[in-house]
Amino acid sequence: MGLMAERGADRMQARQTYRTMARMQRRRSFVQSRLGTKEDFSSREELAETTATTPAASEPEYVGELERLAQLREQGILSDQEFQAKKQQILGI
Repeated sequence: MGLMAERGADRMQARQTYRTMARMQRRRSFVQSRLGTKEDFSSREELAETTATTPAASEPEYVGELERLAQLREQGILSDQEFQAKKQQILGI
């Protein structure tokens, strides 16, 4: 195969790939609009804002859980080994 034929074939492949991707995007947009799930840019920004605040909200949750476990250990319900194991599980260590 000559150089010109090879370049032509590469160009045709690139066009076909672009056309296929464009068709897939149009189809995805059509289906999303029909289902009512098409996203706009504002929802992504709001999602990013809520994601940024989520770790701060979850922090008191595991702190409260650790405090409760510490109380159970002080009462003698949990052993030190059980407390350490549960603490590592909660903290993901």
